[in-house]
Amino acid sequence: MDAQRPVRGTFSERMTALVLAAVAGTLVICLLAIVWLTAQRIHDQAEQQALGIARSVASIPDVRELVAAQAELETLDPVQLADGPLQATLEGVRERTGALFVIATEDRGLRLVHPNPDLIGQRVSTDPVALRGVEDTSTERGTLGESVRAKVPVWSGDGERVVGEISVGVGVAAVAADVRQAAVSVAVVGVVGLGLALLSAVYLKRRLRRLTLGLEPDEIAASARDQAAVLYGVQDGVIGVSPEGIITVRNKAARMLLGLPHRDDPGDVVGRRYDESGLPGTLTEAVAGALQSGASATGLRLAVGESSMIASVVPVHRDGVDLGGVVMLKDTTAVEALGSRLDAVETMASALRAQRHEFANRLHALSGLLAAGQLEAAREFLHQVIESGPVKDPVPRIDAVQDTFLRAFVGAKGVQAHELGVELRVGPETSFWQTVVDPQDATAVLGNLVDNAVRAALEGHGTEGHDAVPAGADDRGDAVPWVEVDLLGEGDTLHLAVADSGDGVPAGLDVFAPGATTREGGEHEAHGHGVGLSLARRLARQRGGDVWLADPGGLDEAGTEHSGAVFCARIPGVLSTSMEGER
Repeated sequence: MDAQRPVRGTFSERMTALVLAAVAGTLVICLLAIVWLTAQRIHDQAEQQALGIARSVASIPDVRELVAAQAELETLDPVQLADGPLQATLEGVRERTGALFVIATEDRGLRLVHPNPDLIGQRVSTDPVALRGVEDTSTERGTLGESVRAKVPVWSGDGERVVGEISVGVGVAAVAADVRQAAVSVAVVGVVGLGLALLSAVYLKRRLRRLTLGLEPDEIAASARDQAAVLYGVQDGVIGVSPEGIITVRNKAARMLLGLPHRDDPGDVVGRRYDESGLPGTLTEAVAGALQSGASATGLRLAVGESSMIASVVPVHRDGVDLGGVVMLKDTTAVEALGSRLDAVETMASALRAQRHEFANRLHALSGLLAAGQLEAAREFLHQVIESGPVKDPVPRIDAVQDTFLRAFVGAKGVQAHELGVELRVGPETSFWQTVVDPQDATAVLGNLVDNAVRAALEGHGTEGHDAVPAGADDRGDAVPWVEVDLLGEGDTLHLAVADSGDGVPAGLDVFAPGATTREGGEHEAHGHGVGLSLARRLARQRGGDVWLADPGGLDEAGTEHSGAVFCARIPGVLSTSMEGER
């Protein structure tokens, strides 16, 4: 059975132990170095002290004369020397300076003075190097034990020859006592430093736990990998904001949706405050509210450039720690475009159902005539159906549009407009024989423009003042609201214009701004529905085309002539350029 693996502790505990060990090791090394340097300094001071005493004694005239006198004698009298003035003088120096010994020798190395009178007259136990005329310091062991000693030559009165030496020693025990005292002082400082290191390590441990949220390194690495996978693996935009309001992260989708600078650009928003990074005002206010109140903000609709999106701001907390907030951006441009295309399909389906119902009614009428034996009336009714087609088309001049799909779409819009009391017609300049190969975007743009024009015509003042009054005016002479569509093909590009009999577009109003509408309680007053215009422009620009307001309409300068607005669109890549599409 495998032995249980030892518990290694948490990351913060291991880091604390590592820092404490490093500090303690460094502190011990420094303290040892300081103790060694202090011992060396004390030893050097002892040598200099002994050398100074020896030099002072060797320079005393009486000492020099007495030593020189003894150097002239063949033999020494130890008893006389022990009671003599030289012994008394040097012993006095020893007692005053605290030296271990102060010894004088004559030129043969025989002791003239010694703390132990019994050793006077004997040769010194160490090499009398000063007799060679040099000064020397060393640590040696003699008759009085180990000592730091200095040896200085004693010169004759004329200074021409060495007549003896003075040897002064400072006991190693005294030096060691000074070293121990210094070591104790250094140790106290070291203990205080180690205590401070321990407190710092404990603080570091708590700080690391707060910074890492209690996560281990492998968990942090896994979190970083997961973060990268989430940020750059999703289609939604993500922006992270710290509690201080600094943008800490944003993914590529957020940069593209909001039109932010690239990561390598100096203007990159990462590292900048959210309110100084060029984010939309609505989003900035939502982030500020979420950071201050801690409440989420969802369902924010934004439009930046050609993109439409829904944003949400969610505050983030972990273990009671405020981590800031996350901004989520979901691109709804494709969804809105798909909805517009589905609306176009639904319009055609509704028109086809209406035409099927009308055609069924005609068949029932024909069946009734035949059942009643009214053959002549049945023949006449059938002739009328053949002449006019299966169902009467409510769009005048629609024969100018020869593409089957586009013709059916315009006819379906005509049916809807007719039900609302608006006449939809094809302009006299239309001559469209090309084949539509991508009907989705073409019908989405055209459908949005027609829907807005129909709404504008219904809410407008009619066509009073126009030169041409369309057929269908009622008995009171009021003009029927109308919408006119002109279509033209150029290569693979579809050009179209939609005019209406409404009141026109107010001066200075951007009808393509997101949220523009004339509905009651709307954010802005615009032309028709308003919201579809921005979507139609985005769809056209995605293909390299555009939608624009060619004529805002309204009253003329005299204030008498009234005209509706004219919108134009250019949609590349939706028509076939081959001859097969020609009719």
